[in-house]
Amino acid sequence: MRTNGGAPHGGQDDGHTPQDTEVTLDASSLRGLAHPLRVKFLDLLRTEGPATVTRLADRTGVSSASASYHVRQLAQYGFVEEQTRSGGGRERWWKAVHRTTRVRPADLVGSDEVGALADTYLRGVTALYAEQTQRAIDELPQLPAEWRAASTTSDFELRLSADRLKSLVEEIFRTVERYRAEGSRPADDAEETAPVTLQIQAFPRPGTLTGSEPHEPE
Repeated sequence: MRTNGGAPHGGQDDGHTPQDTEVTLDASSLRGLAHPLRVKFLDLLRTEGPATVTRLADRTGVSSASASYHVRQLAQYGFVEEQTRSGGGRERWWKAVHRTTRVRPADLVGSDEVGALADTYLRGVTALYAEQTQRAIDELPQLPAEWRAASTTSDFELRLSADRLKSLVEEIFRTVERYRAEGSRPADDAEETAPVTLQIQAFPRPGTLTGSEPHEPE
C-alpha cells in the first residue's frame, strides 16, 4: 500500500525534490503520522513544495502554535527536514524527505497500541482522499472540457481471491509508475500537462469476510 504520494513541486530537480523516493512505515515511525493534520502537512509539502509553519497553518486553518508542534513531530520521526535558504529570513522553511509512503499492513499488527496508531493514520489518509475528491468536484465546472472528459470517479465490483487482488493492485502500480516515468521527461510544448491525483483503493467489500453489519450514518 502506498499513500501520500505526489510528484515534487514543479516536477523538476530544483532543489525541492525529496531526497529519497520512498519511506516504509513500521510500528515506530507510524507514531509520527498518527494524526490527520500531519498527514495533510506531509501531503502539502510533497505536492506543493517547501513551506513555512505559517504557510501550513494558513493552508489548513489551524493556529501557528498547533502547526509548529505537528511539524516538529514530523521532523522528529524523519518525514520532514529544514531547508536552508540563502538570504536568511526569520522563519524556517520545511521540506519533505521522501516522495511517497509505503505501508505494509503485516507490519502494523501486533499490540493494541500499534493497531490504534495504524487506524488513526489510515483514517487520516482516507479523510484526505475524500477532501481532495470534494475539492475536485467543486472545481469540475471550471475545468476545460478536455480535462472534464479525462477525469473520473469510478468504482467496480469484482470477485477475486486474495492473490488475484494483490496481482491486480501490483499491475495497476506498474502502470502508474510507467506513466510517472513518462511524465518526468520534458513535455511536448504542444501538449498541456497538469499535476494529476490518482487514488487507488482496493479491499474486500466490508462485511463479506467479517460478517459485520454496515454502520448506519449518524
